[in-house]
Amino acid sequence: MKQGALLNKIVMTLLLVAILAYFAGAAWRGLRDPYPTVQAYSYSVDDTLEATGYLVRQERVLSGTGGIVRLLPAEGEKVSAGTTVAVLYADEEALERSQRLETLEGEARQLSSAITAAGETGQGDSGSRVLNAMVELHSAVEGGDLTRLESQVSAFKSAIYQQAQRYGDAGDLAAALSAAQVEIDSLRSQTAQSTGRVTITESGIFSGQVDGYEAVLTPDRLERMTPTDIDALEGQALPVGEDQLCRLITDAVWHFICPLGETEAKRLTEGGTVTVRFSRDWSGEVDMTVRRIGTPENGRVAVLLSSHRFLSDITLLRRQTVELVFNSRRGIRVPTEAVRVETEWQTDRETGEEKEVSITCVYVQVGIVAERKPVTVLAQGEDYYIVEPLVEPAAGEKEAKKALRAGDQVVIAGEKIWDGMILE
Repeated sequence: MKQGALLNKIVMTLLLVAILAYFAGAAWRGLRDPYPTVQAYSYSVDDTLEATGYLVRQERVLSGTGGIVRLLPAEGEKVSAGTTVAVLYADEEALERSQRLETLEGEARQLSSAITAAGETGQGDSGSRVLNAMVELHSAVEGGDLTRLESQVSAFKSAIYQQAQRYGDAGDLAAALSAAQVEIDSLRSQTAQSTGRVTITESGIFSGQVDGYEAVLTPDRLERMTPTDIDALEGQALPVGEDQLCRLITDAVWHFICPLGETEAKRLTEGGTVTVRFSRDWSGEVDMTVRRIGTPENGRVAVLLSSHRFLSDITLLRRQTVELVFNSRRGIRVPTEAVRVETEWQTDRETGEEKEVSITCVYVQVGIVAERKPVTVLAQGEDYYIVEPLVEPAAGEKEAKKALRAGDQVVIAGEKIWDGMILE
């Protein structure tokens, strides 16, 4: 037993030594590798300017009083004239009555539909409807998709009612419908006295938040605002009344006003466009029209931008810091050490003369061979360049395919290297 234990210990020790030797050798080779590579990838460089300002919309505050307020449309939803956007309840009891009324009205519709449909379909149809509705509801719950849960539950209950009407006493559903209708009439009478409604008289975009800027920041005022006026907005206390429930955006055009330095503002042109990038409370880019560049005031100007896009997405935004994107260039990112400038003699195609030219390039490992890829530097970062392949106008399709592309393994070493060299 002792001899076997000793033998096992020797084997384990030798195995451990072999493993350590393997990793030590790999690390040594990595440190000694004169031609390490890194993968090149696509990258974009943006010429941007940060600006802080305010979003302005044509807004109308909707008011009403009630102990409990229930807003009906979703944030940013388009609503038409005559739509009820809020229901006001005097107290909790009034809310419960209203919810009970909605439930009963839904059941009454299902009962009525079941009574009508049962007389028009065969016995097999009612059974298959129950099964199909049950399967659809079960699949939605199992999959976590509850977006149509209410309608699916309603369809299942309707199928059950139809099945009961087909195989049960026809008078049972009629009696249930009659009883529901009696309670509905009673609840309607009660809720009419304890429930109010806010109905709009014009169409627009609904927003469930009032922030007090609706009366201070209006489109009509924007043409006269100065950088000082914009600065003053940040410190203003804007009270919101308890009766101010929600708001309606009545114009499809919205605005962004911000102060910029005179030098920065000169990069914009009235009537032109600039891309505005939002990245905080909402992520997106929108091309906006430069509507106004104001008169200079202490080295700054007020810049007004306008757009009619994405209004439903930005209904809750007010004071925002954005990026004005003047230019965007896309290329391939490579480490600084990978870019080389080499000189060589070339024959001028027009004159036939030999001349020395400088070539900016990177080397890419293809198999075990190094291939030179001429490039043009677009921009420089702290430890990288953004480049694009340099392809001669007269180059054929085969040569063009050999140009640098994202995904290539770029050699980053400073060792002597040349086109066609075997990398060991």
